[in-house]
Amino acid sequence: MAKHILIIDDEELVSKTLIKLLKKEGYTTEIARSGEEALGKIKKADFDLIISDVRMPGMDGVETIKQIRAYLEGVGKKSVPEVMITGYAEADKYEKAAELEVADYLYKPFDIDEFLSIVKKNVG
Repeated sequence: MAKHILIIDDEELVSKTLIKLLKKEGYTTEIARSGEEALGKIKKADFDLIISDVRMPGMDGVETIKQIRAYLEGVGKKSVPEVMITGYAEADKYEKAAELEVADYLYKPFDIDEFLSIVKKNVG
């Protein structure tokens, strides 16, 4: 069965590119354009990996991951590895993501091979 990946990114070009890459590798994907939408998807389906942009309007990626983790724990579901991506090298955002101990952290633009390697490593 194909691994199911949730992409959380408000930038349409980025999300479409990631979906295309991942589908080509045999993964199934869903997109959420906001943290709020991502929470809704987490409540309806199980995912093997979450890829989230750090900087988004409204709820940022760090807060989104915190809320997803709280929800999964609250309903007794297993945790899901997370990969954070960002186009901004903001030290405070990186520190907040590092405190979460996410599986990986990538800066946009990132190398496609590196991205796919990180995905493969984290979906098991």
